[in-house]
Amino acid sequence: MSKVAVVTGGTRGIGEAISKALKDEGYTVAANYAGNDDAAKAFTDATGIKAYKWSVADYDACAAGVRQIEEELGPVAVLVNNAGITRDAMFHKMTPQQWREVIDTNLTGLFNMTHAVWGGMRDRKFGRIVNISSVNGQKGQAGQANYSAAKAGDIGFTRALAQEGARANITVNAIAPGYIGTEMVRAIDEKVLNERIIPQIPVGRLGEPEEIARAVVFLASDGAGFVTGSTLSANGGQFFS
Repeated sequence: MSKVAVVTGGTRGIGEAISKALKDEGYTVAANYAGNDDAAKAFTDATGIKAYKWSVADYDACAAGVRQIEEELGPVAVLVNNAGITRDAMFHKMTPQQWREVIDTNLTGLFNMTHAVWGGMRDRKFGRIVNISSVNGQKGQAGQANYSAAKAGDIGFTRALAQEGARANITVNAIAPGYIGTEMVRAIDEKVLNERIIPQIPVGRLGEPEEIARAVVFLASDGAGFVTGSTLSANGGQFFS
C-alpha cells in the first residue's frame, strides 16, 4: 500500500504542484483546501486527487479532517504544511484582525495539523513533515510584519520539533521559497514585477511551483532520513542565511 501524504493548501499554486509531484512519486495524496470549491473541484477532476475542505486555523477541524483521511486512505506518513494567506499592510495601518488571521493560518495552522498526525507517526516510528516557510520569514519584508513573523515562526517550529521527532524516525524540515510564478505572483503589475522584483533575483527569473515540489519530494523520501531541522532556501539567490 502506498504511503499517504497530506498537503494543506494543496489544490492551487505551490500546493497543487506538490500534490501532483507526490502523486507522481506513488503517494496516495489528500489535498486540503479552505474555501475555493470551484478550484478544488477542477483540481480533483484534473488529477484524481481527492480534496478535503477545512481551515487549518481550526484545531478541531484539523483533527476531524485527519481522522477522515486516515479512515478513507490510511495512516498519514507525510504532512506538507503549505496553506498560507496574506493580509498585507504597513504596520501602523495593520489591524489586530489582519495580524490574527495570518498568524492563525500560517503559524498556528502548523501546530493544528502537525498535532493531529504526530501521535500516529510516533507510534509507527516514521514520519515526514515539510513546512513551507518563505524568504520573507528569513529576511523580513515591509508591509508584512504579520506574514514575516509567522513564516519565521515556522522555521523555529521546524527546528524545535525536529529534535523531538528524530529518535522516532520523524524528520521535520522547512522550505523557504522566494518569488514563485504562481497565479498570485503573476497577477502583480508587470512593471513592478519586471523592474522591482525580478532584478532582486540573481538567477533573473521567478521560480516555478514544480521546483518547490521537487524539493518536497526529496524531503519526504526515505532517502532523506538523515536530513532534519533544516531549512532549504529556494529563492534564486535572492537571500542567503
